[in-house]
Amino acid sequence: MRTIDVLDTHIAYVDEGTGGPAVVLLHGNPTSSHIWRNVVPLLSGSARVLAPDLVGMGASGKPDIGYRFADHAEYLDAWIEALGLGELVLVGYDWGGSLALDWAARHPGRARGVAVMETFLRPMTWAEYPAGAVAFFRRLRTPGEGEQMALEENWFIENAVRATNGGIADADMDVYRRPYPTPASRRPLLQWPREIPLDGEPADVAERFEAYGEWMASTPEVPKLLLTASPQGLVSPAMIDWSREHIAGLEVASLGEEVGHHAPEDAPKAIGEAVAGLLERLA
Repeated sequence: MRTIDVLDTHIAYVDEGTGGPAVVLLHGNPTSSHIWRNVVPLLSGSARVLAPDLVGMGASGKPDIGYRFADHAEYLDAWIEALGLGELVLVGYDWGGSLALDWAARHPGRARGVAVMETFLRPMTWAEYPAGAVAFFRRLRTPGEGEQMALEENWFIENAVRATNGGIADADMDVYRRPYPTPASRRPLLQWPREIPLDGEPADVAERFEAYGEWMASTPEVPKLLLTASPQGLVSPAMIDWSREHIAGLEVASLGEEVGHHAPEDAPKAIGEAVAGLLERLA
């Protein structure tokens, strides 16, 4: 891992390969750049591939901030600028996908292509949220209960990851566990579920999602790749139908229905091949 000073802290990141537009891989909650470990080698032979740990996560610093969506976007912006990156191909899952789309919408002309999976493509309602997760996420968004689950019990690491991706090795779970030894260190993990715009709240995050929805609809010249996984995940069959209707320049490809929410754990080869195909089309 390399590190670079950004704003009031540091960002840790993987940086492998050369050539072509830089490919930035963005992880979700509660993982880190480690989740891309088997994807990076599939791309770094023909492109420069970078994978940061989001602020407060992985080996990156943990400044005293709110860890809201806007905070993560600000630190991501600062990291990209600190490295002098120009045009990018952005790849993300979960919150990493949302941050990728948000960055692309706010930096017109710099996103050469985007590939996302298991992410938030637009604001959702509770009725649309994966049914098996509703009760847990309502608790996480409830003051007191969420703190008990995410901070005291470390629910995201100890329960949520293997609930959708049961095959993760103990050694890899230890890598995900290591940055969060204390309740205070887990604050970023708790804030993420409170940022999901459900039934319009929080409104500021819903606005950013709507803004990148407008960007996706109005930029047919930017190829967008939606990689689908379990139909019980964030990108449901109904969301795929919505995407085909509302996203310009869209290609949809399946990773397989046995692929869980943390898709890079289950399908690194399929993801690497799909992104490599996108790079070839861009070239």
